[in-house]
Amino acid sequence: MAAETLVIVESPAKAKTIGKYLGSKFVVKASMGHIRDLPKSQIGVEVEHDFEPHYITIRGKGTVLKELKDWSKRVKKVYLAADPDREGEAIAWHLAHYLNIDETDTCRVVFNEITKTAVKEAFKSPRKINMDLVHAQQARRILDRLVGYKISPILWKKVKKGLSAGRVQSVSVKLIIDREHEIAAFVAEEYWSIAAHLTHENTPFEAKFYGSLTEKIELHNESQVNEVLEGIKGAPFVVREVKKRERHRQPAPPFITSSLQQEGARKLNFRAGKTMQIAQQLYEGVELGKEGAVGLITYMRTDSTRISPIALEEVRTYIGEHYGTTYVPAEPRQFSKKANAQDAHEAIRPSSVLRTPDEVKSFLSRDQFRLYKLVWERFVASQMEAAIMDTMTVDFAVANYMFRANGSKVKFPGFMKVYIETHDEQQTGKQEKQAADHEEVFLPPLEHGMSIEPSGVDPKQHFTQPPPRYTEARLVKSLEELGIGRPSTYAPTLETIQKRGYVVIDEKKFFPTELGELVIDQMQEFFPEILDAEFTAHMEQGLDHVEVGEEDWVKILRAFYDPFEKRVAVAEEEMKEVELKVELSDEICEKCGKHLAFKLGRFGKFLACTGFPECRNTKPIIKSTGVNCPSCHEGLIIERKSKKQRIFFGCDHYPGCGFVSWDKPTGRACPECHEYTVEKRTKSAHTEQCSSSTCSYKVDLNDQEESDEDHDY
Repeated sequence: MAAETLVIVESPAKAKTIGKYLGSKFVVKASMGHIRDLPKSQIGVEVEHDFEPHYITIRGKGTVLKELKDWSKRVKKVYLAADPDREGEAIAWHLAHYLNIDETDTCRVVFNEITKTAVKEAFKSPRKINMDLVHAQQARRILDRLVGYKISPILWKKVKKGLSAGRVQSVSVKLIIDREHEIAAFVAEEYWSIAAHLTHENTPFEAKFYGSLTEKIELHNESQVNEVLEGIKGAPFVVREVKKRERHRQPAPPFITSSLQQEGARKLNFRAGKTMQIAQQLYEGVELGKEGAVGLITYMRTDSTRISPIALEEVRTYIGEHYGTTYVPAEPRQFSKKANAQDAHEAIRPSSVLRTPDEVKSFLSRDQFRLYKLVWERFVASQMEAAIMDTMTVDFAVANYMFRANGSKVKFPGFMKVYIETHDEQQTGKQEKQAADHEEVFLPPLEHGMSIEPSGVDPKQHFTQPPPRYTEARLVKSLEELGIGRPSTYAPTLETIQKRGYVVIDEKKFFPTELGELVIDQMQEFFPEILDAEFTAHMEQGLDHVEVGEEDWVKILRAFYDPFEKRVAVAEEEMKEVELKVELSDEICEKCGKHLAFKLGRFGKFLACTGFPECRNTKPIIKSTGVNCPSCHEGLIIERKSKKQRIFFGCDHYPGCGFVSWDKPTGRACPECHEYTVEKRTKSAHTEQCSSSTCSYKVDLNDQEESDEDHDY
């Protein structure tokens, strides 16, 4: 039977999955993303004529478009089923223009999940193309084009060729630079803690100095500490008060785009771009053996925690059957939405909770499985009962001072049986750190009036810590909190600021480059509104109002452009040319004899000959660990990077010595088998262990380091 209906989606994977559900009367083809865009060679916007855009066909799309055109002539009906967001609506609109489909035709089909039920239902109620969504996407595209094509040439002329400026990327770089300035200006403050080691009924525990018997006291110097130590010398620890209570801990909401990227970074060590790439694969469909291609998760670009009634009913039934009715709340959980949330789509969840991670594991790649498991567990946990903790706080009177011990145990695990949200450890303040410890410490039964002799008292000096540098997870969270960008913009923004050389990532943290600081300084002087987080957030809200038909897109652009155009004219006249300093190294080019200089590339700094372009010699910057090679005993171990930019360690006598290791050699021999030992770091552990797989030697290095309970800024 010949196909009667053409369905156009963005990708072949999505086409394959949907085609399986629709049957032989439908043919499903992929447009391979956008088919038209603004030209690269010119601004492509008629500012004087209400910002009319001049779109051209994207290079390389000829074959695809010819196939779509041919099929559109052979069928009775064409449906446009691009993703359910602004970009998808714009793709559908461009396709409608190319295929001569009337804008009033009910040709648009959308679904939040690619399952048989969702797809079939969507085709029962097609709609017209939503021009409000198209206008919102078009306004953003034109706005970014105006900013980029007006500011970038000035930066090329005054600073360096190849630079670019953008609304969200500029604010992102400024956040990173501002944080670096905060760190540089930070002055550490001294403070002390005193921990008493106590034991009762063979259970050791700690009580920490709290203050006097009437008020809390902060210890700022050693003389204060010595005064307390002198005052409690020889005094027993007498139980003054015991407080017991239940504490309820609530689950985290299901994922939205930003929280998925953050948790993907923390739990899976994924970059934001990788998280979104894998999520796209899971959404579009994965082959599940006899079942064929199935979309495993709902649409992954969303800022809503809303869940459909059908999915809520399914997950509540699943929880009751697999964990027991005590784990099912009386009512489904509803999570409050952010003030600036578009709420266009559901939260990110499994398309069916019945497809457990273990059941689909054999069909997924390792990374697909890990991300699917994360989404599945977070969703299930979000609809489970709260965890209940039995907490215990004990105050001890010690002479004229008070010490406090905290402990707790899990009375009912609730959602913690499935999933516990993680937090960036460097954002964890002292109070939150203590709360985390609180949940892991068991206290023995203690009664009022009991007296305990301490086995030791341990004073420690600490210093307040500067604010932490941004990781990808932390930067995404900050952009979201400030209302800058939208779910689809986070990952490409982080990629762009690195490609432009404005920032580099070292040990998963963002560092601004000299180029980045220079560009932001110029932008701050001549285009302060572009760097103003509040201004950028206001622009995002304006685009949201366009999307729901509350604002005219031309009016939004005009309000921005008229004052912006004046600033461009001033910058062209008054911005001074600046020259990036050449940072020379001590090394000499072995090819031409000139000095090598430090240069910045996509993957960080490297050495390049100052004789460029006549001499194009480049070299990586070698970081030596100072450890002798355990293989040849003559070379030194240096840090290297693989093609995928993963750090490993090798001998500097390569290729003469082929020693390599993913883990950093310590330079010490194993006390048990005399093989070399390596240093291993994970999110929860820092150990030294034997490199031999047959040796069990392992030492926890965290026990040897100073406590990390320092105050956060």
